[in-house]
Amino acid sequence: MINKKLIFPFIFVILLNLLSCANQFGTTLISKPDEYTHVYEAKEKFVLRAIAVLLKEKNMGCNVSIDNQKHLVDSDYVISGDWRTKTRANVKQKNWKECEVILVVTTERKTETGWEVRRLLQKEQYETIFRVIEMRIYEEMSIIE
Repeated sequence: MINKKLIFPFIFVILLNLLSCANQFGTTLISKPDEYTHVYEAKEKFVLRAIAVLLKEKNMGCNVSIDNQKHLVDSDYVISGDWRTKTRANVKQKNWKECEVILVVTTERKTETGWEVRRLLQKEQYETIFRVIEMRIYEEMSIIE
């Protein structure tokens, strides 16, 4: 069993390393940000809250907000030097026990012509984020309202 106290610092360190090594990474210019999908066995409200809390804790976006009408967790850009990052997650209740999450982390680099969308996170990093979201969902479900 993975110790959940170690997972969150691990993700944070990975993201810091990626951002600090931005000169070597993120050289691939793309037309639109990548999006990845994952399915969880949980109600939509727990998934939305878990994603919002994770984004706030890991500084993966400023002014993180939940839009229950649109089934969306969205953030403003976090700017670090010549880079800015924003995260958006769409949540769809597939059936009575499953939710699908479409996660988009938009990373842009400032150039002479403006902001250009770059690929900074690979599929493996998205999978790690999805695992951390899953742990956070269980924490949200355990909170007694």
